[in-house]
Amino acid sequence: MKKSLLIALTLTACTAVSPVSIAGTAHGSTQAIKMSSFNLSSQKWQNRVLIVFAPSVDNRTYQQQMQLLQEQKSGFTDRDLVLVQVLATDKSYANGQLIDESSAANLRNRFGVDKENFRVILVGKDGGVKRQDTTPVRAIAIFEQIDAMPMRQQEMRSSR
Repeated sequence: MKKSLLIALTLTACTAVSPVSIAGTAHGSTQAIKMSSFNLSSQKWQNRVLIVFAPSVDNRTYQQQMQLLQEQKSGFTDRDLVLVQVLATDKSYANGQLIDESSAANLRNRFGVDKENFRVILVGKDGGVKRQDTTPVRAIAIFEQIDAMPMRQQEMRSSR
């Protein structure tokens, strides 16, 4: 019972935190296409990607991180930020869409994160790693770092 409740809460948080469309979603359509794989390179120059690695939804550190992100869900859309949750013993998601185990494994391998470890990694639109944390990080801290980036500064100027 406890695990199913946590999964439901995680799914709710993931859906609420991640309104941005990503590769595999039909743009301009009200029906999202279910994604089976997630390729980080497809996000390059389109979206920033925040990857949360954790052993499971039961992991206390993961739960703390998701709570911190839930508090600032509107900031994800403003910053073209995609949330990817890579869980070792549970399903993994990219912006609320289920991703296959090979995509999750590829992300773990690419960033060298073991299944039992917690890590938060911010990938910029250029595909480079901008931040890595091994403890939960406040969404505001991530947003402040993004907002200080030259590309984000340009985006904010051009949207006025």
